[in-house]
Amino acid sequence: MIVKTFQNVRVPAIGLGTWPLRGNECRDAVLDALEIGYRHIDTAQSYKNEAAVGAAVVDSGLPRDEVFVTTKIDARNNAPALVRSSTEASLRRLGIEYIDLLLIHWPSTEIEPEATLDAMLDLQREGKIRHLGVSNYPPSYLRRAIAHAPILCNQVEYHPLLRQDDLLNICRDHDVMLTAFSPLAKGEVLQQKVLQNIGGSYHKTPAQVALRWLIQQDNVAVVPKAASHEHRVQNLDINDFHLTGEEIEQIDRLPKDRRLLDPPWAINWDT
Repeated sequence: MIVKTFQNVRVPAIGLGTWPLRGNECRDAVLDALEIGYRHIDTAQSYKNEAAVGAAVVDSGLPRDEVFVTTKIDARNNAPALVRSSTEASLRRLGIEYIDLLLIHWPSTEIEPEATLDAMLDLQREGKIRHLGVSNYPPSYLRRAIAHAPILCNQVEYHPLLRQDDLLNICRDHDVMLTAFSPLAKGEVLQQKVLQNIGGSYHKTPAQVALRWLIQQDNVAVVPKAASHEHRVQNLDINDFHLTGEEIEQIDRLPKDRRLLDPPWAINWDT
């Protein structure tokens, strides 16, 4: 298991993303992941699978402090009063006494991020959450959040086909974790000849090469979704090879303009 440290907090650098898994499929996937060796599970209020995730965490029999659980506040719950009620509801669904990392899922143009963060800080003081962070925050919003609260993480789309240099620079300057969701570009990395060729020399898949490229970067963690046991095993099995500088440059030269998630409510990504 690869562990990275941010602000003196140790975080398993390869987590399991659970969107869009639900019900027993989600519970079985998370339980299988924990049995394989995953220790970081990512969910969200909007995924409608917190109960299944929590059931797997409890059923695994692992000590609570060995599993890093991340969930996210639904954008409709960014108002301070709703932050509290929705987080307490998340805790009930998860069936755990605290959340390791609570993220604002999407920035709002109607509610100041500072107000949402203040409500999260209250929950942190009460021990209901250990750490707080944000998701889908562009550079200007990330700087505001960092200036106001101890932000541990910004979770954003990041993969070999999308550049995130500005966010990475901010994260590195402030020792913030950039967690990459959709790190395999929803399977598009599998078609990249560069990744195929590099993988062939290590007997690894293009997906494993993409994850290794991300993990070798400072301040980057990943939460790939994997619906099958085989892919969950493969995604975790990237610690036995190391990309060379030349190989990293080859991947860096791939076009970096393929954004897969850009809903109408997203804040301008370049601000």
